[in-house]
Amino acid sequence: MGKIKLIFYIVLAFVIYKGYVAFTNFEIGVEDRVAEISEKAEFEREGTVIGLMMYLGDPPGLKEHLYTEGKSKCLAMKQIAEETSFAYYECVRVRAVLVGKKIVDIIDEIEVIE
Repeated sequence: MGKIKLIFYIVLAFVIYKGYVAFTNFEIGVEDRVAEISEKAEFEREGTVIGLMMYLGDPPGLKEHLYTEGKSKCLAMKQIAEETSFAYYECVRVRAVLVGKKIVDIIDEIEVIE
């Protein structure tokens, strides 16, 4: 009788585990789909992102900005840009107006990333 209880508890634990995994995967899938739909619909939203900023002129003025996925990606893009251009580049964490994964307007520069 003890072996049957043990098997029952193992099966019960497995069913609970599979239910948990299915529930969390469903939530992650829904979140990804909502993000994808909002990108396609081109809703404007405000958020904090890391952007690659290009400055030109004397005194330097912001001419272009580019959304980047993260700090390391931005720094790699900055290095490539500086090697191929005479402009001044910075990776900056900014509060910006976004449409999908594009920076439309910069509200505030929070910090420069080195």
